Amino acid sequence: MKSKTLFYLVFLPGLLFYFLFGCKKETIKVPPTVSLIAVSAITTNSATSGGDVASDGGAIVTDRGICFGIKPYPTTSDNKINNGTGLGGFTSSITGLNPGVTYYVRAFATNSVKTSYSGQAIFATLALAPVLTTVDLTAVTSTSATSGGNITSDGGAAVMARGVCWNIDQNPTTANSKTTDGTGIGTFASNITGLLPGTVYYIKAYATNSIGTVYGNQLTLTTTAVAPVLTTTAPTSVTSTIATTGGNITSDGGSTVTVRGVCWATTQNPTIANSKTTDGTGSGTFISNLTGLIHGTTYYLKAYATNSIGTAYGNQVSFTTTAEIPTLTTNVATSVTATTAFSGGNITSDGGSLVTARGVCWATTQNPTVANSNTTSGTGSGSYVSNISGLTAGTTYYVRSYAINSIGTAYGNQIVVLFQGLLSETFTDFDGNVYHAVVIGSQTWMVENLKTTKFRNGVPIPNIIDNTSWSSATSSGYSWYNNNAATYKVPYGAIYNWYAMADNRGLAPSGWHIPTDAEWTALINSVGGEAVAGGALKETGTTHWSNPNFGATNSYGFNAVAGGRRDGAGNFTYQGFLCYWWAAGEYSATEVRYWYLSNGSTYSASDKFLKMYGYSVRCVKD
Repeated sequence: MKSKTLFYLVFLPGLLFYFLFGCKKETIKVPPTVSLIAVSAITTNSATSGGDVASDGGAIVTDRGICFGIKPYPTTSDNKINNGTGLGGFTSSITGLNPGVTYYVRAFATNSVKTSYSGQAIFATLALAPVLTTVDLTAVTSTSATSGGNITSDGGAAVMARGVCWNIDQNPTTANSKTTDGTGIGTFASNITGLLPGTVYYIKAYATNSIGTVYGNQLTLTTTAVAPVLTTTAPTSVTSTIATTGGNITSDGGSTVTVRGVCWATTQNPTIANSKTTDGTGSGTFISNLTGLIHGTTYYLKAYATNSIGTAYGNQVSFTTTAEIPTLTTNVATSVTATTAFSGGNITSDGGSLVTARGVCWATTQNPTVANSNTTSGTGSGSYVSNISGLTAGTTYYVRSYAINSIGTAYGNQIVVLFQGLLSETFTDFDGNVYHAVVIGSQTWMVENLKTTKFRNGVPIPNIIDNTSWSSATSSGYSWYNNNAATYKVPYGAIYNWYAMADNRGLAPSGWHIPTDAEWTALINSVGGEAVAGGALKETGTTHWSNPNFGATNSYGFNAVAGGRRDGAGNFTYQGFLCYWWAAGEYSATEVRYWYLSNGSTYSASDKFLKMYGYSVRCVKD
């Protein structure tokens, strides 16, 4: 009963008071309502968005804006932009973004209850081209180098291709030569190949992403030079002594060709140390004319080109010059008898084709051939001797050497009136000394010096032994060299003073006479003139001449021997060194002419001297 009373006394009055005086309804607060404005004006580093606060939730919106980040459902703990307070729409400028990055964005609004977020939007900033540099060049050779690049930023889009590009013009691009060296950012190496030697190139690294291709800084590369590259042109127009060839320089090796041509030799792998031509400068084709070649010879040939690096050679080719007829000379006749003689020839060149027959040919008419009389004296080049036989004494013959190869027959020089032959008959003087004779030109000469001690009428000629008697003599006299007939008579004959030579009783045998100066001159001219007559007339060897008996050939069978002389004081001199012969007639009251030959020369000469001298005598037929 007390409890019930207490309830009524305490609770009911309050309840009555509430209904009577406090029955007004209180508003409930909730979070704001916000929506997101679509993202627009997207660039590489910015965008525009915003929101609209449609309800403050019964409490004032104290903050609003957007929040964004690279992870979904960003909150105000991430990046945010504040755009005032209250209800309504607002615009947000988003800056400081990275290119090519995907972002998530939401609008937010905050009241006293809490922060509300809009739905999420996703957008990506625009990408940039990559950022890179070109790596310095290394390992530069004549045809290659190493470079590369360093991509420090891909611009927000994956690098799909990278490498280096190059050209001989500046600012190369990937439209020129290039390498491809993977993908992505960072450092990469590039091997540049296929370059030309000695050439300037421009190099850039490149990188390509979805935005495009960009290039690093430009570098300059100069490859090292090398020797030229060339080929040899096959020879044409080949004859016995010339040919035409040349070369084609396809690369100067990066250094100007300063000299070019061809070189050749008879051995393989010729160089410019051998025979060569010089045919201008520079690259390209050139023509070379080879001269001075030897017939029938195989040559090896290379084109050459020289630049600052050195000399290079083309491929080796070979060719063979055409053969010719041989080249030869005719030997003078020796060992002449009445019907035989020795001659021969010297084949100095076989013309490039083996000599299969050689010898001499002769006839009584000029320019004999192998159709006339001939000898056969072996094969091959070099000197050879031929035995000529079956001649007719006293007849003029013309002789030529010959040689035959595959090309034809060649002849040596003609020995004009090579010899006219010893006459078959002999002649004697009053003493009975026997003499032989030879026809030279239009004259017939004894081939021995006179030995008679009597005139042709049988009267003896005084033999003057004493020197004083000799030097004072004014009449005919003779002597033997050193007064020694046993040793000197047969090979050299007697020595006569001028008085005996001019005696009208006749020193020469019947039908013969002492030759005049004019007749001596005719003989000398018949055998080739003063410069060579000594060699042609002298007996060969050193039996009757002292060394060197220079140039002696006795090619006309005259058999001149060095009998010496007796001087005006009666002394005997120059035996073995000189021969002297009188010429008929007088030069003056005290002097007469004579002719002489020497062991040291091919010359013949005449002079004049005193009548008391003693010389040898040769007779010519009347």
